[in-house]
This record gives sequence, structure tokens and C-alpha cells, in this order.
Amino acid sequence: MPARKDGSSEANRLGGRVKRYAQVSTAVGGLAARLAGEKVLGIKSDSGRMAADLKTALGGLKGPLMKVAQILSTIPDALPQDYARELAQLQANAPQMGWLFVKRRMASELGADWQTRFAGFEHEAAAAASLGQVHRAVGLDGRRLACKLQYPDMASVVEADLKQLRVILGLYRGYDKAIDPSDVQEELAERLREELDYDREARHMRLYGHMLAKEQGVHTPQVVPELTTQRLLTMTWLDGERMMTFVDRHLEARNAVAYNMFRAWYVPFYFFGVIHGDPHLGNYTVRPDCAINLLDFGCIRVFAPKFVEGVIDLYHALDRDDRALAVHAYETWGFRNLTHELLDILNLWAEFLYAPLLENRTRRIQEADGMYGREVAGKVHAELRRIGGVKPPREFVLVDRAAVGLGSVFMRLRAEINWHQLFQELIRDFDVTVLAKRQADALRLAGLAG
Repeated sequence: MPARKDGSSEANRLGGRVKRYAQVSTAVGGLAARLAGEKVLGIKSDSGRMAADLKTALGGLKGPLMKVAQILSTIPDALPQDYARELAQLQANAPQMGWLFVKRRMASELGADWQTRFAGFEHEAAAAASLGQVHRAVGLDGRRLACKLQYPDMASVVEADLKQLRVILGLYRGYDKAIDPSDVQEELAERLREELDYDREARHMRLYGHMLAKEQGVHTPQVVPELTTQRLLTMTWLDGERMMTFVDRHLEARNAVAYNMFRAWYVPFYFFGVIHGDPHLGNYTVRPDCAINLLDFGCIRVFAPKFVEGVIDLYHALDRDDRALAVHAYETWGFRNLTHELLDILNLWAEFLYAPLLENRTRRIQEADGMYGREVAGKVHAELRRIGGVKPPREFVLVDRAAVGLGSVFMRLRAEINWHQLFQELIRDFDVTVLAKRQADALRLAGLAG
């Protein structure tokens, strides 16, 4: 893919980090000082007040810190409930770059004559997010295109924000030892750094095009390599409606969308050991025939085949009440020092997540109201705190994130499906050796091997 024409580097510059540190440290530092003072004075911290103040302090800051906060807010117990509730309200949409700024950015990626490489390029962004913005365009061959252009100096911003994330999680660990989030933080940091590399995302897009080639209900864009760099990703434009426009359609349509969503996420996982770690509503749209378009491929995780086998083993362990197999599954994932008490606590959460897959009947993904899930999470959290806490392995983060995120989409759709049958279709012929070969072949074809 073409290199940047101006020879400059945006890779984690000291000046950019210092500027970002100043912005975020001002927001976080006062909260840290107050918490320390309350500890010295023996005053019990009010986590709800701290969380609300944190949201207020960070609310004006855009970029990766907000993206990470929103991801954390959906992972049960990665943050205290008060923090999660407040951070979930933050908006990731960043202010758009103006046209003069866009022209400079495009010239830095494709050269001064970049506009001659398009038949048309819209001045106003079609969408803006935490790391970049998307412009509609038309290729010289007449194809309608989407150009995702990264905001400037994002490598520096990411590193500064990740440092401040450690401060935020340190505040959390200062008063609640139920969950040690250090591996969670490392996983999110690695994924976020990868999201800065649009060349890598282009390869992810090719990977998903290959993995989902036989899925008629799922569509992925095609990369335009000659118009793609590390900070500009050009792909074909896919028409579709936002998910929220479908929530009031008739049940058959809602079920069809839910089915296609299920296949889009879990065919890659159970057949290739790959998962899309960000089932955010903005990352897909719906076609008139209820097929879905996957639009963003920045947050992708490749798992060792044995990890996928562990997910299936835990399903069988819960189905058969086989504690030894459950221990094996958790250890395969990376959990250590599994006592009988810890196993029982982990199974509380697993039984909640696996419940729709264990019942061979048509049902909603969650039949109780939303309070039930919070009650289960609260009970798990309290029990973990009582026994001294647990350190979730980093590989666990995005699988849990996908399950919870997709579950929330299925709840919005009020889909009524036999989830057990869908799951059985995926795992019926599972063979870890076959998955390993299939995964290696797919990664090689996408240019991701090694």
C-alpha cells in the first residue's frame, strides 16, 4: 500500500503525549488527589459521587479514552457498577475535521494530487467517531466509496490516554479488590494500538470477507488498496439502515436480523477462532432484506484454537453438571488457582451467559427484565470480593464483551429464536485440528499470518 508522501511520522510523539497528558491529567488528577485525601482522613469514598465526577471531568475529552471507557462499561465487573453506569453515558462522537483540515490530511496520505484519484469526494463527513471520520466518495471506476480518515497525532493521544486509563483503574483498585483489571487493561491497550493501523484493518476486512463468503445474510466492504494507507482506509460503500430503525418492525424481520447478527459474529469464532470485539450499534447497518453490513474491523481478536475448544467445553460442562470439565475449560482460558468456591462463582456468570444456549426452545435472549442480569453481576462481584478477588485472563475480555454486547442487541430487537439450535449448528462438527488448519489458511490469505 502507498506510503505517506510527506515523510512525516505520527508515531507516538513526545509533544503530542505531553499535550494530551495535560488535558487528561487535569481531569483525572483532582479526583486522585481527593481520593488519597479521603483515605488519609479515614473518610469512606462515595463511589457514586466519584463516578459522576469522573464522567463530568472526562466528558469533554474525545478519542480513545472514551472508546476504552465505553468498552469497559459493558464488561461486567471490569469497572464498579457506579463507574460503568456513568461512563456508559459518554458519547464517542468526536468533532468533525473541517474541509481545509481534511484536504491537508488526504494530501499527507495520498499526495498533493489526491483529488485527481477520485471522481468525487464529499466535503462533509458522513460519520465521525473516536479515532477518525468517514467521507463518501466516488472512485474513478464509478464505484461508491467510503474513506475513513484518521485524526492527526492519534498515536500520541492513544499512549497518553492509556497511561491515564491506568490511573483510572488504579482509583478503582484503591477501594475494590474484587477484580484485578491489569490483564484487561493490557488486552484493551493492544487492541486499541492495532486500531490505529488502517493497513491492518484492511487485512481484517479481507479476512472477514473470506470467513463470511458463504453467509448470504452478511455483507462486508471490499478494500480499495491503492487508496489505503496506515491512516486512510478506503472501501466500497454499503447501503443500509441503522439498527434502531428495525426495533419496531414485525417479529419475523427482527428475528431475521438477529439470526444474521448471530452468524456474523459466531461463524468466524467457531469456524476460524476469530471474533469481532466491538458489537457497537454504529459498526453495522441493516439491508431491506434484513441482511446486515459489517462496517468496522479495527477491534478483531484471533484466538488459539484451544481457547475456542474451552468455550465449547464449558457449555458441555454446564449442560452435564461436569465440574471437572468446567475446571479444564477455565484453565484453558487462563484462569488459575481455581478453588471450589471460585469455580462456583465463575459458574454463576457462565450459567447466566449460556442459559439461552442450554434451553432447547424458542425464547428471548433474556426473559427476565434487565435487573436480573445486574443482580447476577452484583452477586458475582460481591462473592469475588469476599474470597479475595480474581484476575481475569486477557483472552477472556473480548469474548465476554461480544456476548454481552450482542445480547443487548438481541434484547433491543426482542428476538424470539431457538438459540440452542443456532449454537448446535455451529458446534456440531467441531474439531480443534480442523479449526487450526482453517484458521491458518484464512490468516495467510488475508496477509495476517505470522
